Amino acid sequence: MHAFLEMLLVFFLLHCHNLLMYSFIFQKKVMLMAKPILEESIVNLYMSSFPECLKIADMGCSSGPNTLTVVSEIMDIIDATCKHLNRKTPMFQVFLNDLPGNDFNNIFKSLPSFYNRLKREKGDEFGPCFIAGIPGSFHGSLFPNHSLHFVHSSQSLHWLSQVPKGLMSKSGISLNKGNIYIAKTSPPSVLKAYQDQFAEDFTLFLRYRSKEMIPGGYMVLAMSCSEAKQSSNAWELLGLALNDMVLEGLIEEAKLDSFNLPLYASTSEEVRRVVQTEGSFNIQRLEIFKSAWDSNIDNGNKSLEFDKHTRGKYVAKTLRAVAESILGSYFGYEIMDDLFDRFAKKIVEYWEVEKGEKAAMLISMVKKE
Repeated sequence: MHAFLEMLLVFFLLHCHNLLMYSFIFQKKVMLMAKPILEESIVNLYMSSFPECLKIADMGCSSGPNTLTVVSEIMDIIDATCKHLNRKTPMFQVFLNDLPGNDFNNIFKSLPSFYNRLKREKGDEFGPCFIAGIPGSFHGSLFPNHSLHFVHSSQSLHWLSQVPKGLMSKSGISLNKGNIYIAKTSPPSVLKAYQDQFAEDFTLFLRYRSKEMIPGGYMVLAMSCSEAKQSSNAWELLGLALNDMVLEGLIEEAKLDSFNLPLYASTSEEVRRVVQTEGSFNIQRLEIFKSAWDSNIDNGNKSLEFDKHTRGKYVAKTLRAVAESILGSYFGYEIMDDLFDRFAKKIVEYWEVEKGEKAAMLISMVKKE
């Protein structure tokens, strides 16, 4: 991944630490939805080969309360399967991957308590487990050939390796003027540029994983997708808030016109097409889960009620946890409070017309023999 995105990740870690929990709550919900697919994939993988050492990679692991969640779930699944079969559990070698700017030290500091919990809950005969950090872009090579049994990634693959090429005309004029992502006013060429960049990046991801995984290895991916039913996406509303600030002279128009987000929420058809064209994997399952923008506001406590303004602020904080690093480093951190206050109001106005909806795509794939 380009140095540009690595720089953004550093900004993210330095300036958004107090907002990360909002992002982790949604990521955790996606992980819960993916659990049946994860369990099915892990059991099929283990039963097909009974490896002495199960080698697992988590791509885009980040650093926070969810980092070791999937690792724990995989070990629980293997533990239950081995008990059912009256077999000794294998050893585990786990590789946690993210960009070099990720706070791997924070993860490493949590490992002693993680190992102690494993020993306490599963006994001395379980495992052992070895965990290592692998800094680098998952759009490139990270592991030796045929070295991985299982690959996982959650809420990372919609981030592109770069802002799509072709968003500026030959004369240097923005083709996506006034927008920061794909919007109703974006011309077809903008959508095509984003689609092409996603296809290129996802193809590289699959190509390198196919080299690194054993034949019959499994991969489970969760990513944002664009199959929610809505007339506008949240990024479009955030762009409208930035446009209002341009009209008030708080942001230069040229600065807004030159900015586009390096992410793309694909469709399931686009994912299927890339997987089929790349040719190394068979899709076992592909499911779409949809929920309201503010579906996690109660954090599981359904008895709580919130007015629309509180809900709007919650959604704004959720997106701020993801976007502030990118927007602040480009437009200036001093305007972020004002921007996301305006964004919260845009959300409330949008809810007067329709309910905002987000979607996640869950995919299970197996590497061809």
